[in-house]
Amino acid sequence: MPQRPTQRSPWLPQEPSPTATGRIFLIPYSGCGTSMYRQWPRRRGSVEFLPVELPGHETRFAEPGFATYQELAGSMAAALEPYLDVPFGFFGHCGSALAAYEVSAELIRAGLPPAARLYVSSEVAPQDGPAGRFLSMSEAELGLELEKLITEMGGAPTPELIELYLEVLVADIEVNKRYVVPEPLVLSCPITAIGWTEDDEIPFSTMGGWKRCGDTTSVLLEGRHHRFIEAPDDLLDLLCSGLGEA
Repeated sequence: MPQRPTQRSPWLPQEPSPTATGRIFLIPYSGCGTSMYRQWPRRRGSVEFLPVELPGHETRFAEPGFATYQELAGSMAAALEPYLDVPFGFFGHCGSALAAYEVSAELIRAGLPPAARLYVSSEVAPQDGPAGRFLSMSEAELGLELEKLITEMGGAPTPELIELYLEVLVADIEVNKRYVVPEPLVLSCPITAIGWTEDDEIPFSTMGGWKRCGDTTSVLLEGRHHRFIEAPDDLLDLLCSGLGEA
């Protein structure tokens, strides 16, 4: 295991704890940064939750973004390598579930420590996409969706803020559109595919394809598409217990 950097990684605004016995890396979804997880606790028991800041997003807005999930995965795997010294997993919701899958696959390809578990929420499997209504929306329609999301996250949408986030969202959606993987790599770690009872974005019934990506357990939780933002107890318990079992 490589030595930890002496300076804080731009990928991890929250410094990993040396006392944690497990880590869940939280990947923000399209158009968003780590503030998406502001309501999440830093840890639950001895398992810590670490939001990952992606290049071109929020605190890294001045940096170039990424053209593909594969490109992102290569950079992320290298950056997180010093922190893979305890059992860890990735959590991704909607588009970021695909990024979470790709970084899990990249760790295997690169011969790095593999994830103990992958958690994918509200997203179809790589071979079944791209999918989702955002992919066909105009910029005006996406701007309205951003207003709703920023409000749900506790923010105050302004024209300047919408303009800033819209640029990032459009770029992320293009990445999603380009992600076509007819033959996904079968992961060595188990996968937990999480759906939501009131999700009208990605119905739980469309998530069965994850079984082609590895040993998959499907779980249906109560709530709407964005309930994960609130860090609900049933989701946190699922993440921590799954990591412990793995």
